[in-house]
Amino acid sequence: MSTLRFQAIKETFGRKPIIVNEPERRSEIFGKNVFNETAMRQYLTKDSFKSVMDATVNGSKIDRNIADHVSTGMKDWAITRGATHYTHWFQPLTGSTAEKHDAFFETVGDGLAIEKFEGGQLVQQEPDASSFPNGGIRNTFEARGYTAWDPTSPAFIYGTTLCIPTVFVAYTGEALDNKTPLLRSLQVLDTAATAVAKYFDKNVTKTIATLGWEQEYFLIDKALASSRQDISLTGRTLLGHSSAKGQQLDDHYFGSIPSRALDYMRDLETECMYLGIPVKTRHNEVAPNQFELAPIFEEANLAVDHNSLLMDVMEKVADRHHFKVLFHEKPFAGVNGSGKHNNWSLSTNTGINLLSPGKTPKRSLQFLTFFVNTIKAVNEHEELLRAAIASANNDHRLGANEAPPAIISVFIGSQLTKTLDELEKVTNGKLSPEEKTELKLNVVGKIPEILLDNTDRNRTSPFAFTGNKFEFRAVGSTANCANPMTVLNAIVAKQLIEFKKSVDALIVDKKMKKDDAIFNILREYIKDSKRIRFEGDGYGEAWEKEAKKRGLSNNKSTPEALKAKVSKKTIALYEDLNIMSKVEIEARYEIKVEEYVMRIQIESRVLGDIARNHVIPTAIKYQNILIENVQGLKVIYGEDFRKLAKEQMELIEQISEHIAKINRGITNMINERKKANVLESTEKRAAAYCDKVKPYFEEIRYHCDKLELLVDDELWPLTKYREMLFLK
Repeated sequence: MSTLRFQAIKETFGRKPIIVNEPERRSEIFGKNVFNETAMRQYLTKDSFKSVMDATVNGSKIDRNIADHVSTGMKDWAITRGATHYTHWFQPLTGSTAEKHDAFFETVGDGLAIEKFEGGQLVQQEPDASSFPNGGIRNTFEARGYTAWDPTSPAFIYGTTLCIPTVFVAYTGEALDNKTPLLRSLQVLDTAATAVAKYFDKNVTKTIATLGWEQEYFLIDKALASSRQDISLTGRTLLGHSSAKGQQLDDHYFGSIPSRALDYMRDLETECMYLGIPVKTRHNEVAPNQFELAPIFEEANLAVDHNSLLMDVMEKVADRHHFKVLFHEKPFAGVNGSGKHNNWSLSTNTGINLLSPGKTPKRSLQFLTFFVNTIKAVNEHEELLRAAIASANNDHRLGANEAPPAIISVFIGSQLTKTLDELEKVTNGKLSPEEKTELKLNVVGKIPEILLDNTDRNRTSPFAFTGNKFEFRAVGSTANCANPMTVLNAIVAKQLIEFKKSVDALIVDKKMKKDDAIFNILREYIKDSKRIRFEGDGYGEAWEKEAKKRGLSNNKSTPEALKAKVSKKTIALYEDLNIMSKVEIEARYEIKVEEYVMRIQIESRVLGDIARNHVIPTAIKYQNILIENVQGLKVIYGEDFRKLAKEQMELIEQISEHIAKINRGITNMINERKKANVLESTEKRAAAYCDKVKPYFEEIRYHCDKLELLVDDELWPLTKYREMLFLK
């Protein structure tokens, strides 16, 4: 056994439990480190508080003089909570978060100093825009960019730093982050959804998108993870034979949480309480060492911030518990990967969930309106929705036996399917009294039953209705929720705008009553979007063939899927809604394609290094031991040794074959990589890495994994699956 592997395993078995003292009541510490309404009422003037609340609720601009008052109050509060520094906390196009800490400390002469934090420092800062992914928007010599305070997401203290959520834009105004397009999409959706909601309630003045994410992850002992070069550099195992016992017995899912994992979860949840992240659910997932946590749903922008913050907190808490958190969508072959289900809905300022079935005809028609329009939006933009969750990591997961396929479809359950099918049969432009009665019976009599969770769950569906919300199941576990939510908000907003135009036209031109006009358009939408609805098994060739007949896309790889991001249809969508300009759209496409290339390139290099510098030398070492054994048998038994050494000689031959094929595979992979690297077009490089370089991964892995079964366990250099996947 290699020294590194031996020490890692020894260290793991020597772990002592970390005692976590939880507060008596989590409700007492919830949001203690958040500059929320309670803190603002205590530390801000009335005018300052009102200005911040107006900005949060109505999107109004905060006057610079008011910002000075806010910054003073925020600083005073932060210092009482132990903060010494502040930072503009933002989400660049790396997919993670970024921060630069500055102290409140300022010198004032004569050896004196004060704590200082002014409105200008709160509202705006200037990080280097050229050092972050920008898709060509900023050159190295054009470094200026701005972070600007987002008052809709409250500041918080993490450690000793006051973190101020901000947007990140270039000097020339283009968005260089994930938050800015999300905020724009939320504003557009608010306007579009509110206009439609007023058909049913004139008191509706605001609509917010809500999001409840579910974060899946693996916990691996830190020493074991560090002993694996592939995990350290890529977040996943590039080789390794499956453990004899994996998830076959289904004994991990919802099982008793291992003590070490539970201690970690308790510590993590306490941190989350202080930060105002409303985590509620924790459980074992299907694969060994795989877990999930989920919060209470929140306004989408805040939920996205909380998920980004959570992933950072999870890693820091894991470190003190001697764990490594793996967020990769497929860190281990042969067991389930991880996703981040995004549960999305719409709520009004009057307290109504627009995707919750109602018990009155008006509420039911309102539900149908937003329900059918969402389905229609997905039908019209299924390729863009697929592109929103495309990544090199997620390619390993989509279509596997624990994740939805790359084909986007909508699952709504048998009852709602039957209801829509019946509503589709109504043929008159205007409803007769009998048809209105039938509509009421269908909608009022059947839809409320959905609240009892009478819809089945389809784990193979990438986009499923689950009672009072849509669950976008295809989102990957490493993803920033802002990307898929921006797309979903945008396509639904576009659809609702078109819907209102069509309804108003029928009311004005055809003199239809409002309810008749609404139903008439919905009936056409039900027909038009029928192809996207699918209730069956999303795995296998049967659905692929059926989806092709329906005209649905099946973009299995990231380079294929990403093209939808820069289609004329997508550019028109974003520009019409003022969510992103063509420059911003193309920049994001360039960044995602380049990221794909770099990830596959890194994995290729790491795999080649491990296979040639660790696996092959170990195999040769063991082969030499076998050769010495055969030679010894020959010395003792003479020519009769052949019968006694038959298995050893066969083993020597098998090892030689695997070594040769690994070596040949690595050489061919490197040659393909060299060819790809000289291609000028990023798009062509991505295609080459996908189609020419990546296929060698499985070939090389296959022979390395075969050697793992043949070589003496005492010699094998890499920590094995069976040693990593079961918590000690």
